[in-house]
Amino acid sequence: MAKLVGKAVIAQGGGPTAVINQSLVGAVLQARKYACIDNIYGALHGVSGIVNEDFVDLTQATTHNLERVAVSPSSAMLSTRDKPDAEYCGKIFKVLKAHDVRYFYYIGGNDSADTCRIVNENAKKAGYELRVVHIPKTIDNDLRVTDHCPGFGSAGRFVSLAFAGLNLDNRSLPGVYIAVIMGRNAGFLTAASVFAKKYPDDGPHCIYLPEKPFSQDKFLSDVDKYYKKYGRCVIAASEGITDKDGTPIIAALTKNSEKDAHGNVQLSGTGALGDALSNLVKEKLKIKRVRCDTFGYLQRSFLSVVSEIDAQEAREVGEKAVQFSVWADIDGSVAIRRTGDYSVEYFLTPLETVARDAKKMADEFIDAENSTVTEAFKQYARPLIGPMPEYERISAPLVSKLLA
Repeated sequence: MAKLVGKAVIAQGGGPTAVINQSLVGAVLQARKYACIDNIYGALHGVSGIVNEDFVDLTQATTHNLERVAVSPSSAMLSTRDKPDAEYCGKIFKVLKAHDVRYFYYIGGNDSADTCRIVNENAKKAGYELRVVHIPKTIDNDLRVTDHCPGFGSAGRFVSLAFAGLNLDNRSLPGVYIAVIMGRNAGFLTAASVFAKKYPDDGPHCIYLPEKPFSQDKFLSDVDKYYKKYGRCVIAASEGITDKDGTPIIAALTKNSEKDAHGNVQLSGTGALGDALSNLVKEKLKIKRVRCDTFGYLQRSFLSVVSEIDAQEAREVGEKAVQFSVWADIDGSVAIRRTGDYSVEYFLTPLETVARDAKKMADEFIDAENSTVTEAFKQYARPLIGPMPEYERISAPLVSKLLA
């Protein structure tokens, strides 16, 4: 069967990650190996760059330049929050056809997969041969079908390391500490804070995830219990926690009505939830020393905090996207399947199985008390996040008091 001949376009969409450029470079270098791909264009600012024909010719980038970009965080081709509808995708297809593009690779989450699906349908209706492959990425780790998503391991590693340091800080000057972590619907990233626990009294003592209803009364009871037991309490809370009726806690506590571009209650870009939870503890439990942080963008592209496995797999999903499109001549979304402890294989799943809808943490990953995670989650996430650095406490006997 003759290979499809033409240009390739690659784009990056949605929130950046620390390893998204590994996927970009993996795809570009793999594509440059095939004579059937004339040029590979990079679309600036994702799909909006395609519509506006804002392309750079990555065929002419040096290998050295690309390899340096690969180890740089954030989206080198720049990104977009555009959520294309059928009309928008029709414009994308029109530009791709005008430039004789026969291979389209889009690195992103489930909305990006949906864009790929619609563009692919347009090509089929027009009888235009176009291979469309979605390359997975998201720190939320919420794409369906795939075991895990490139980007999550490094972001989870940042959360783990941050909590390890915060826990030591909180032990030095005890009090209640609350950190709010990204994750509207999936709690994988917040759950990664559990790897900061080394000693029995280490935090986070409480982990609250969006998969389970959040009760203000239980929250106060949990904080009170650990504060009385250890004289301190460290808390990890997902930005997306909701009450039993599905109302975001940020809205319930702050009466916040600010909406994002998609009509959802604004969760990121504000410290309102951390402040509200802190005020609740101060008011109800009368604890004076209560501090909070909202991690925000810090989790996504923190320079040098990269999981080795995450970087390797991000590179490989980019390479496999091109291989599937050229060798197998098929469309789809690259997915990861575990084959051992720890090994993986890659396969292509239909675009519609990944598009739009997101997955959540499995019940087996969440403790029955709904305030921490299970050993099953640790076994799942540990290889993705990588080993924690060594740190110790002073180990020395107390000296007897003479004046007491």
